[in-house]
Amino acid sequence: MSAVQFQRQLGLSRYETAFQILHKLRAGMVRPDQDRIGGKPEEHVEADKTYVGGRTRGKGRGVHDMVLVAGAVEVRQRKLAGSRNKRKSGRYAGRVRLALVPDRSARSLGGFIERTVAPGATIITDDWNGYAKLGERGYGHIAIAQRGEMQVTESFLPIIHLVFSNLKTWLRGIHHGVSPRHLQAYLNEFTFRFNRRFYPFNALCAKNVNINGPMFAMLYRR
Repeated sequence: MSAVQFQRQLGLSRYETAFQILHKLRAGMVRPDQDRIGGKPEEHVEADKTYVGGRTRGKGRGVHDMVLVAGAVEVRQRKLAGSRNKRKSGRYAGRVRLALVPDRSARSLGGFIERTVAPGATIITDDWNGYAKLGERGYGHIAIAQRGEMQVTESFLPIIHLVFSNLKTWLRGIHHGVSPRHLQAYLNEFTFRFNRRFYPFNALCAKNVNINGPMFAMLYRR
């Protein structure tokens, strides 16, 4: 829930108190020993980037406060019951990793992949040159060519596009937008919830109770 709703639920007098409590909880959602995704022979990883945010009012035409988010998701295979007792495979999302990146350079995107995806994994991306040297970094890289100036459609990278769509719907629907300064904390929360959607009771395990959450001054520092 949003900090405003959380404030109402607890009957707190100050919004800032509710905001700080939620950010402490989000800090506990990040495992210090977080492993890298992918790496299994039957899986591959889809990776892409997206802009979060939109136009602002009063700042002039073409000016926006959008920030760049890189994402990677495991693509797993499930067997679905078909007609006449035949079995057919279907793809679904495994674990996801999301992070703010400063730009679309090979240093930023390649660094994100190295931090989040296991070495030797097969990665499917678009043909943006920021991914061009993933093969040299030890990954099995497959680049899907874009058609002209159009973005890669959902038919080429369907799983990561679904993750981005769910992320933006969640940010708009629950929080009605967040500031770039705190967006990584919300990405961490979304990742935590998404990766445990099949096992919701695992989210109740307080594994990171010794992590120090952000203090009030850190959240509102200018």
